Amino acid sequence: MEYVVRLTRTLPAAAGVAALLLTAACGSGSGGSSATGLNPPDLKAPAKLGKTEGQVNLVAWAGYVEDGSNDPKVNWVGDFEKQTGCQVHSKVAASSDEMVKLMKTGEYDAVSASGDASLRLIASGDAAPVNTALVPNYKDVFSGLKKGAWNSVKGQMYGIPHGRGANLLMYNTEKVKPAPTSWSAVFDDAAKYKGHVTAYDSPIYIADAALYLRATRPELKIKNPYALDQKQFDASVALLKKQNADIGEYWSDYLKEISAFKSGDSVVGTSWQVIASLTAGEGAKIKAFVPKEGSTGWSDTWMVSAKAKHPNCAYKWLDWIVSPKVNAQVAEYFGEAPANSRACALTSDKNFCDTYHAADEGYWKNIAFWNTPIEQCLDGRTDVRCVPYAKWVQAWTEIKG
Repeated sequence: MEYVVRLTRTLPAAAGVAALLLTAACGSGSGGSSATGLNPPDLKAPAKLGKTEGQVNLVAWAGYVEDGSNDPKVNWVGDFEKQTGCQVHSKVAASSDEMVKLMKTGEYDAVSASGDASLRLIASGDAAPVNTALVPNYKDVFSGLKKGAWNSVKGQMYGIPHGRGANLLMYNTEKVKPAPTSWSAVFDDAAKYKGHVTAYDSPIYIADAALYLRATRPELKIKNPYALDQKQFDASVALLKKQNADIGEYWSDYLKEISAFKSGDSVVGTSWQVIASLTAGEGAKIKAFVPKEGSTGWSDTWMVSAKAKHPNCAYKWLDWIVSPKVNAQVAEYFGEAPANSRACALTSDKNFCDTYHAADEGYWKNIAFWNTPIEQCLDGRTDVRCVPYAKWVQAWTEIKG
């Protein structure tokens, strides 16, 4: 199976976008979610579906909307069009920032948003609440993907979960000994592998440092790695500046990471399961796992635009893309854990879901899924302001020098 991997899962680089979210999310105290402080516009989900409109316009990550044009053997759009009469028009987005901008145009009906984009779309009113009763396959979605901080507010879902993945610690088993059990291998102990440590190239990586400090420096009282007050944020940035001296390469292109581990240029660092599988498949002696502190990760959600011109076809697509057979196809092609619990029985690789821990909810409880840092602390604190994402962007530039 050929994998199509998203080369970047980055949050928006523009400070203005973070400011936009801040404006939408703050000052709503009692009315919003106790977890996020969000108070989205009062939009209503449809009570029932009507006649399909004949087409649907989608914004998606590469590999999510395949019609056979990239690979004749990979096509789950064709059958959808035949069964529903909804012709699919899709645009691939390279980043969450681009997804948000495209959805604001009102030209697209649905989007496959990662956690950072989904929160912004909810806060700004660009994404509508979803009536999950109109998506029959929703009932089979793993419980750990439902009503998350990144796809719901006060128990109201704003989309249909699509898939998920964890950020792993990958290491060369011949050069990194003893086998690591902690993220200390890339932080406090990184000097042991100076010049051969790799890290994900994105401001969101600051959350990885915060997650490590949550476990190793309890006096900082970090609860949520995406909700950092100034002291917590400064400590995370300081750790990453220290790590920078030992970094050989920051990566965003998975092919470069595979090459670096094969050549020995990198021996330890962050990775994804699909990268680990491909790297091992090319003969590199590696292992990848979630360290004892847990990890960060990502979860994607198909969301319907509040301005959708083809909402009925959009709902048909949401149900189709999370149906067992199609969800299995997407998961294998893309390289992620499927959202539908029945998809695992339909993957061509019968060990696929075990490898990706698809049904292991205990595994996912240790994953802090990406979210967008805002001044209204996502951990519920009201006595302090948290550092918004615009500051994360600035700090990342300083960290890398």
